[in-house]
Amino acid sequence: MRRFFELCARRGALLLAVSIFVGLFAPPLARAMRFIVTPTVVGLMTLVLLRVDFAAVFAYLRRPGLVAWLLGWLMVASPLIAFGFVWLAAEAGLEGPLGAAFVVAATGCAATSAPAFARLVGLDAQLSLVGSVLSTLVVPFTAPPLALGLLGVALPLTIGGLSARLALVVGLPLLASLAIRRVAGQERLQRWGVAIDGAAVALVGLYGIGVMDGILAAMLARPGFVLGATALAFLVNYGLNLLTAVAFWPFGKRIALSTGLLSGNRNMALYLAVMPSDSDPALLMFFALCQFPLFLSPFLLRPVYLRLVPPQKA
Repeated sequence: MRRFFELCARRGALLLAVSIFVGLFAPPLARAMRFIVTPTVVGLMTLVLLRVDFAAVFAYLRRPGLVAWLLGWLMVASPLIAFGFVWLAAEAGLEGPLGAAFVVAATGCAATSAPAFARLVGLDAQLSLVGSVLSTLVVPFTAPPLALGLLGVALPLTIGGLSARLALVVGLPLLASLAIRRVAGQERLQRWGVAIDGAAVALVGLYGIGVMDGILAAMLARPGFVLGATALAFLVNYGLNLLTAVAFWPFGKRIALSTGLLSGNRNMALYLAVMPSDSDPALLMFFALCQFPLFLSPFLLRPVYLRLVPPQKA
């Protein structure tokens, strides 16, 4: 088992890329795996917290200027930039549901998988954890007014609902990880570190299979729309990634690239979970298609990151 998970860690980027296509082209398997999406998120965060250096996390929290700039960029500047792009591109046909979806995607909090992805590509998992948790905390205060004010789209995000979700996907894993740390001991966890990373990759892969439920049918029914929406999903992910890296370059290459990856990979699963069933189908489809650039980002971008930033020991 340990060797299997260590292999998952070494081939993690490829495994994630393959998993999403397995879910896409095996609809019965994706449908069967759909029910484990929430448990895998909880399990993933537990494994992430087992590998996090809490001293480094608290060190970032003692840099209020960096944290404030990160949250302001992620949750306010990014949606405004996306809106400006859509406004300029309206003459080329980027408007209506897809234009709105493009902007709403930029209002999302960072993905729960962000720390695991950062570790997988050799970037800063601690900073990614800070950005993921804090952006989830503030998203009910920023996303609904921005979406309503810019687009007239009402996002049903409530503080109570988000607090309950945060308690589930962060609070419960935090307690579990602290208990495991106490029982297992730091030395044993260090020996199993690569295997823990591999187990996190495996859980993200299972999530990727389940989240593809229904996508193939949509592609067959509306291939032109799905291809165009997928291209926009890549644009919003990698566009925000690049712009964020440039904006944070003064903080150093490692922080800049880590925040870029964090900014591109937004938690669209949250919007899929809270949007009412009578929401515009194009909006919901776009959120689902955003999983493609998210899951392919480690495979496509890892070589770039390894060239720009020397890998650090776990």
